[in-house]
Amino acid sequence: MEKSVYNNGFFEFLETEEDFVIEGVTKHIKRNMVRRPPGIRALLVDKKKGKILLSREFRYELNDWDYRLPGGKVFDSLEEYKKSLKQGNVLEHVESTVPKEVLEEVGFVVNNPRLLKVSHDGAGVIWDLYYYEITDFTISEDGPQLEENEVVSGFVWKGYEEIVELCIHKEIHEERTIGVLLTYILENK
Repeated sequence: MEKSVYNNGFFEFLETEEDFVIEGVTKHIKRNMVRRPPGIRALLVDKKKGKILLSREFRYELNDWDYRLPGGKVFDSLEEYKKSLKQGNVLEHVESTVPKEVLEEVGFVVNNPRLLKVSHDGAGVIWDLYYYEITDFTISEDGPQLEENEVVSGFVWKGYEEIVELCIHKEIHEERTIGVLLTYILENK
């Protein structure tokens, strides 16, 4: 059972009740949750050179610049997301968002994105991030096509060791992305 307590069109506060079977014992659990629509992150990778593309984006919540993977939101509203959940086609929307967001933020046309990982936020927050590896891409003649309030000052190709240093020195702030990047680098060295 799930009850919406507050919905501002993008975030929804929920009260939930569910039965969980843990080691043969059923527990009835009541929780407070927050839900927001999912996002995507794209690892554009030059495997020959061992480099990954990062954008440099001004993040309002940090009031600072951040190195990030190109990406963004999948749905413009919570209602669109909830409708897609009911229809069971969230992944279709996610997959159509990957090329759009990469073109929008860094001006690359992508082919054959491969899903690497779905990161679930947890701790009472329902906010999934879908991470894609992209090794087949070209630069668009039209360049990036940023949304009105996005501030991206280009992109850089960073080697695996450089990315590790950016993570250590907190120049990449999104913790889930740090985990995905470090795992990717360890698996592909």
